[in-house]
Amino acid sequence: MGKIVAIVGRPNVGKSTLFNRLTGSREAIVDEMSGVTRDRIYGICNWNGVDFSLIDTGGYVEMSDDIFEEEINKQVLLAINESDLILFMVDVTTGIHQLDTSVARMLRRTEKKVFLVVNKVDNNQRLFDANEFYALGLGDYYPVSSVSGSGTGDLLDAIVKNLPKLEEKPLPELPRIAITGRPNSGKSSLFNSLLGEERNIVTPIPGTTRDSIFIHYNKYQHNFFLVDTAGLRKKNKVSEDIEFYSVIRAIRTIENADICLLMIDGTRGIEAQDLNIMSLIYKNNKGLIVLVNKWDIVPKENNTTRDFEKIIRSKTAPFVDYDILFISALNKQRIHKILDLIKEVNTNRKRRIPTSELNEVMLDIVKKNPPPALKGKQIKIKYITQLPSQIPTFAFFCNLPQYIKEPYKRFLENRMREHFNFTGAPLRIFFRKK
Repeated sequence: MGKIVAIVGRPNVGKSTLFNRLTGSREAIVDEMSGVTRDRIYGICNWNGVDFSLIDTGGYVEMSDDIFEEEINKQVLLAINESDLILFMVDVTTGIHQLDTSVARMLRRTEKKVFLVVNKVDNNQRLFDANEFYALGLGDYYPVSSVSGSGTGDLLDAIVKNLPKLEEKPLPELPRIAITGRPNSGKSSLFNSLLGEERNIVTPIPGTTRDSIFIHYNKYQHNFFLVDTAGLRKKNKVSEDIEFYSVIRAIRTIENADICLLMIDGTRGIEAQDLNIMSLIYKNNKGLIVLVNKWDIVPKENNTTRDFEKIIRSKTAPFVDYDILFISALNKQRIHKILDLIKEVNTNRKRRIPTSELNEVMLDIVKKNPPPALKGKQIKIKYITQLPSQIPTFAFFCNLPQYIKEPYKRFLENRMREHFNFTGAPLRIFFRKK
């Protein structure tokens, strides 16, 4: 279940550097939202076997010379509302800034756990100077240097220790389906069409996190949970103008699901934010079905459907192994087909390939297309097995696993998808030393 940690603070204290260090990555998921190129703002951290999501709110302030206190306050409010733990970052080289004081004032009122992180502490003098931050009234602080990484281990230990232990209420072993997509893509209409007027067959089961409600759907021989993110449909005054809110909510929803239905507005085509959401689904190893909604009002020619499909897949390549369905949530057009696809993707998620068949098919492929040699060394893959895991996960045993690069891994994944049916399901491949 997703636990969210947010980094807040005024601009230029080093939030993004800390974010990159903790997530160990520099790639951008969220490329261009509303036309402004922003830093990547969402990453998954793993420390001592505990996973949590990290949000860098720094990407949200328009970096103008005239930084409004109000903008920063908005972010802090969002972080307080939406995260489980807050890292409040300050800069030892500038001392306490008036914006730090106003952020601290807001954070002192929250029930959430707040860690004060003093950045740029990279010598003894600065370690001494950091004492001034006790004046913010937030208790002890964590001295770190985001650039060199010193102090970040202790910080991560403390984060993991203080994340809320989620009350896992046992839910029946049923697939969890989430409806995701940009605002106004038709998520609520689909929700209502699926549930129909027969609300009496719907039993809301309060979720294990404070945001998600699992609604049990059980009719027409289909049996699953719909993940309803509580409050997804109510506007929050704080954040009407901030993409942040919908991004965090999407993250929560995706993390609580097994299979995501990604709704795209057929009248607008596939846009950057759709691709961001798809990227989140892919990175979180969730099943995927793409639904192009409002298809009843899209003007059509001979190949409109085929061309639309082509465009979507070209934008998500190399990952193209998923179903695309053209629907109208309002008119309930092809709704029953969604139910069939959910069943199929769920079967594919649970698929087990017998070891003998796996080796017969894949070793032959490897023999014809071996991994490229590195530094004159031949890489030999000897044996393949499926690992016991929630999603299809395979170990390829070889002599030099560290030399196998991403393109070859993708090549193997694509061949596996061609030979065994994993459409819509995530698939993971690891290389291990024999």
